[in-house]
Amino acid sequence: MTRLDSATTPAAIRGAVPRDAPARPRATLALTSAATAVALMTYTAPMVTLPDTAADLHTPLSAQAWLLNGTPLGLAALLLVAGSLADDHGRRRIFLAGTAALGLTTALGAFTTSTWQFTLARIAQGAACAALLASALGLIVHAFPSPRGRLHATGVWGAFVSGGIAVGPLLAGALPNWRLGYGVLGAAALVVAALGTRALTESRAPRGGRPDVFGALTFGLALVALVAALTLGRDGWLRAPVGLLLAAAVLLVAVFAVVEHRSGTPMIDLGLLRRPRFLASSAGGLFTGLAVIGMFSFLPALLQQALRLSPLATAWLFLLWSGLSFAVALQVKHLAGRVAPRTQLALGFALHAIAVVTMLGAIGSGSWPRLLPGLIVGGLGSGLLNGALPLLAVESVPRERAAMGSGAQQTFRYIGSCAGVALTIALATSAGSMARGANTALLVSAGLAAVGAVSVLALRERGE
Repeated sequence: MTRLDSATTPAAIRGAVPRDAPARPRATLALTSAATAVALMTYTAPMVTLPDTAADLHTPLSAQAWLLNGTPLGLAALLLVAGSLADDHGRRRIFLAGTAALGLTTALGAFTTSTWQFTLARIAQGAACAALLASALGLIVHAFPSPRGRLHATGVWGAFVSGGIAVGPLLAGALPNWRLGYGVLGAAALVVAALGTRALTESRAPRGGRPDVFGALTFGLALVALVAALTLGRDGWLRAPVGLLLAAAVLLVAVFAVVEHRSGTPMIDLGLLRRPRFLASSAGGLFTGLAVIGMFSFLPALLQQALRLSPLATAWLFLLWSGLSFAVALQVKHLAGRVAPRTQLALGFALHAIAVVTMLGAIGSGSWPRLLPGLIVGGLGSGLLNGALPLLAVESVPRERAAMGSGAQQTFRYIGSCAGVALTIALATSAGSMARGANTALLVSAGLAAVGAVSVLALRERGE
């Protein structure tokens, strides 16, 4: 690993590498995209295996949100600190550590025998994914310094986000059991980590100081309290435990803000909240999680229960949505200069809202073809979101803080995902009828997408 003397080398402060270790753009893009795809495959695999996993682990319906929320919980809790660590201590170092850890924790997940063990393994996977994802965009921005190169690279990276989402459920559904899928994905992550040790070069933009451990702790506890409140809300939103957990989440967020304000090396620079472009990036990530990921994370399991589809059949059906998302995200770079990233996000949210509205009544009808128009329109919208979000994330912060910008946007994305999954499951399973509950969840998802569209359009820089 190349080491930089950050105390004496001005170039290091700008995130440059020594002349004898130039960045390798193609290798960097290939490896970061491959690792990102594996991370998203690990993230989405349980979508189609949730019924089998829950049965194998004897997980009650009220606790199934934790099976899906483990990884996004780890991601949201640690993405900000991972981005700061990557900028300060080396993006290559954090990327390789995260990719290797993802391989190990995913393989260990295959051997769990209870709900709490599986959830802990998934949280550890999320923590590893946080290190991987936050540092990946930092490596890409360093390897592609020109605006045109960065546009191409972030577009490809965003497409692999959609590609991982597409392939994960298909792989999981095609294998004999969910445990084997975890073994395969763990091995794939370890292979990418091994390749990265030879192909990637180091870059950093150090600020000095210590990692913001207390900030990470308060933020993580706030997120756990929020997810627990939304999960318990299924059995009654006005119960005392739900109110207490929500109050605890609000209090912990306030403590987190105070900690960040006083820290010399905060997880997130609160001054960025005065930047409309940063707020638009954060809002885009948040509502993508709440409206899109939250809905489509649980919909496959809902279809298996209501329409009696097999995991593989469900995965093929959802490939229509995720495959279109991959294709569109890959082409989003061609819209640059003509359509601003914020406008692309708004259009993506609008298409998602239209898509889920067309799905109303499909669960009750017992007919999977009723879902096809919504999956097509939703795939187009998801592709726009996945293609525009990474570019807006790196444009919303100074270049030397690219990993932190990526971490911040993705943190809001997975906060939204955690809350969205818990809310979707609560709405879909507490209405007495699965069909009525599904319709309620779809309408709420459409409403959240509409709010997301308005938010990103309203947050514009002066002169835009």
